[in-house]
Amino acid sequence: MDAPVHKLLPLGPSPRNEWRVSPDRVQMQRAALTPRPVELTDGARRIGFDLARTAILVVDMQNDFCHPQGWLAHIGVDVSAARAPIEPLMALLPALRDVQVPVVWVNWGNRPDRANLAPNVLHVYNPHGSGTGIGDPLPNGAPVLQAGSWAAAIVDELVPAQQDLHIAKYSMSGFHDTVLDSVLRNLGVTTLLFAGVNADQCVLCTLQDANFRGYDCLLLDDCSATTSPDFCMQATLYNVRQCFGFVVGSRELRDALREQRATGQVE
Repeated sequence: MDAPVHKLLPLGPSPRNEWRVSPDRVQMQRAALTPRPVELTDGARRIGFDLARTAILVVDMQNDFCHPQGWLAHIGVDVSAARAPIEPLMALLPALRDVQVPVVWVNWGNRPDRANLAPNVLHVYNPHGSGTGIGDPLPNGAPVLQAGSWAAAIVDELVPAQQDLHIAKYSMSGFHDTVLDSVLRNLGVTTLLFAGVNADQCVLCTLQDANFRGYDCLLLDDCSATTSPDFCMQATLYNVRQCFGFVVGSRELRDALREQRATGQVE
């Protein structure tokens, strides 16, 4: 009697990184990704990368940083600059999802007891100890940057899709003490687009850590902003270009995506 034939079944965190297994076989070959090359402009240079191996990290587009009733506004910061990325991201994110580029939201999401936060982290945001810092209530009752709170929620204008990924962070870097690197490697990602606030703080720290881990880094200048003085943004753009990656624009990326669709390069 012939031995039964067992169907190979997928086993893995995503179609980008899975084995196929049965009771009598294990196939570890990953499915090949069809390259989807794109070129964007950074000054006088053309920067080419593969959309099939790209994800976008959207950093800290949260009520506490961007909403008029959030934490920064409560302590007297003008958050109008922090809201500038909202409109370009509203245009870009659906276009990226349409071509299967993963959207990863990297946001503060602290424990209610703040047990994992060292005093040096807490001091940055409450230097005198008597102000409204991480975990303290806003006038509307929401605890600052606490996971699950209104304060830590993504701004209403930017609606995550079901397939988007969410990473909670506990410092200015999205990589420090988080699962972000594991998630990206399981997706087979080598290139990262960066967006969000503040460009000179959490976005830059996350981008630097990505660079140190070997990722190719592209800062989307019109999808990033800061409430810091303008010279901080200029220094950020300079240092990204000088040391850590490249600076490109989301409008040119959207144009490239439309061109790929028009020429049948993507469905």
